[in-house]
Amino acid sequence: MRTTLGRAIPLLILACGPAAAGEASGRAALVNVPYKTGDTLDAYEKERCVLDVYLPADRRGFATLVWFHGGGLTGGSKDGPNTRKVAAGLAAEGLGVVVPNYRLSPKALYPAYIRDAAAAVAWAHAHIAERGGDANRLFVGGHSAGGYLTLMVGLDARYLREAGVPETAIAGLIPVSGQTMTHNTVRAERGLGRFEVTADEAAPVRWARKDTPPLLVIWADKDMAARAEENAYLVAILKGAGNAHVTGLCVAGRDHGSVADRIADAGDPARRAILEFVRANGGGAH
Repeated sequence: MRTTLGRAIPLLILACGPAAAGEASGRAALVNVPYKTGDTLDAYEKERCVLDVYLPADRRGFATLVWFHGGGLTGGSKDGPNTRKVAAGLAAEGLGVVVPNYRLSPKALYPAYIRDAAAAVAWAHAHIAERGGDANRLFVGGHSAGGYLTLMVGLDARYLREAGVPETAIAGLIPVSGQTMTHNTVRAERGLGRFEVTADEAAPVRWARKDTPPLLVIWADKDMAARAEENAYLVAILKGAGNAHVTGLCVAGRDHGSVADRIADAGDPARRAILEFVRANGGGAH
């Protein structure tokens, strides 16, 4: 049997009892839901290909953000305390937030983690309506490695197409301090050094085009080496390609970690920009 993308997994199995209290408490309402099924999955895939769902209280027809954690494609988890705070904070603003794990290098190699990311988006598209969300108002975002995954599934159209997600379902992309060249972990898998920069098929910038979903590209003024420049370059290339739906935001007073962690704070400029971007692109709650 071929692997499927979780369409047969009923949300109701996790919707009762204490877990459901997360809808109003800031905790995840659904925890460790598999987003891939099938008898071809290995043990590591079953372990990592799970997600949590944070739901807004008393809302119907809400937009949903699929948010990927960082960690250089070699570490990190949806269970990190800052990732949880960001998800809970955005859910309190009226968004559904889906937070997946994904396989990591070196146990999984390019493009496995990108395909996992696309599968998680496919799960949200197939299932969020069961919890009151709008399956055609999906935003995709993430920090660092999660920003890279956001850009790859959002710009290289083959990944969502293979996962069965129409590009019209993606209302916007919100990468935060992601690599826009070929990721350094992908380069390491190929025997290249960290700063042997390439922009091949594994580079988001390779897929810059006019007709992408709207983008809000965020980075920090004190970001890690070359990261701010990479993100500014992507914005420039997209605009040069005639893309009228891309906005770049450099957040002052932030470094590579705090630019994402502080999204949990109500007054954070990146948080405000994200909420404005969501509302401007059809993501206001019904």
